[in-house]
Amino acid sequence: MLAEYLGQEGFDVEVCHDGESGLQRALSGDFALTVLDVMMPGMSGVEVLNRIRARSRMPVLMLTARGDDMDRVIGLELGADDYVPKPCTARELAARIRAILRRTASPEGGARDPAVIQFGDLTIQPESRTARWKNNALALTSTEYNLLEVLARNAGQTVSKKVLSEDGLGRPLARFDRSIDVHMGRIREKIGMMADGRSCIQTVFRQGYQLVRE
Repeated sequence: MLAEYLGQEGFDVEVCHDGESGLQRALSGDFALTVLDVMMPGMSGVEVLNRIRARSRMPVLMLTARGDDMDRVIGLELGADDYVPKPCTARELAARIRAILRRTASPEGGARDPAVIQFGDLTIQPESRTARWKNNALALTSTEYNLLEVLARNAGQTVSKKVLSEDGLGRPLARFDRSIDVHMGRIREKIGMMADGRSCIQTVFRQGYQLVRE
C-alpha cells in the first residue's frame, strides 16, 4: 500500500521483503533513499542499517513500532536520518521522505548560500555538503550534516531544539523526542575533542546547542 501511494506521489519505488535483498539493493547505488522497516524476516532492520552505514551515507528513514523507544534510539545511534513510528499514514511518510531529499539535494538556482562557512577548526562547504575538522573530512550522514550546518550558520549562539528539528530534520519538534540529542552525540564523536578536552558542540541546559571555539 505504501509503495503504491508513493508511486502515485511521483516516487520511483522498489520493494524488498527481506533484509538481505533489501541490503543488496540499498547498496546498489540506484536509489536516493532507503525506507527501512525494523521488523523484517531473516535480517533485522537494525542489522541492515548497520551494514548500510559501514559502506554508504545514503539517507535512511526507519519505520519503528509506535512506542518502541529502544529500536528508535538504536537506529539513530547507528546513523538513521529519521524515523516514522508505525502505524503511519502514507501521507506522513511521503512528507518525511521529501523533507530528507530536500536537505540532501544540491543547491539550485542560488536558493541556498554556497559560501564556505569557517568557524575555528570547522569548515563547512554547503555546495558539496561536506564538512572538515582540522582539515580532516567528517563522515557525516545527511542529517548529521544538516544539523552541523545549522549550528555553523549560528556559530557562537544557542540554537534551540525546535529550530534544529525544523531546519535540520525538516519536521516540528515532537514532545519527548530524543532524535536531536542522539544525532548530536554522534556528531560529537566524529569531531572529537578540542585541545582543552571540551566538545565544540556545547549543550545549553533546557535551551539547545551551541557551536563554540577554543
